[in-house]
Amino acid sequence: MSVQRTLCIIKPDAVEKKVSGHIIQRVLDEGFRIVALRQAHLTRTQAEGFYAVHRERPFFDELCTFMSRGPVVLAALEREDAVAHWRQVIGATDPAKADEGTIRKQFGANLGENATHGSDSEENGLIETAYFFPGHDLL
Repeated sequence: MSVQRTLCIIKPDAVEKKVSGHIIQRVLDEGFRIVALRQAHLTRTQAEGFYAVHRERPFFDELCTFMSRGPVVLAALEREDAVAHWRQVIGATDPAKADEGTIRKQFGANLGENATHGSDSEENGLIETAYFFPGHDLL
């Protein structure tokens, strides 16, 4: 296995519930190294750009509205097998279908408000971290 990078977004619903610290602690407990971390309030344009791959999907507008409604926490994470491990830690997209002990099961409310994001491939992990941390030297 190789060291990979993945993007973690603590979504507006989780920030509103004040559980960001719990999620960051879980990141650390799972052996991830945080190479970049910041809080931001995404503009509608930033959300649309990030989720452009879903532009033709029926949920695109609702997703972009949700992601730009309040602050998010953005983190570039690194560890061996980071993408698969983070996706296992966060659980299924629908919290009702997520395994016990996963972040989405613990903090997600529904399919749309599911607490966190994780990159779906090693390639997207690099693309997504560069989207939110452009021009930064990630440690």
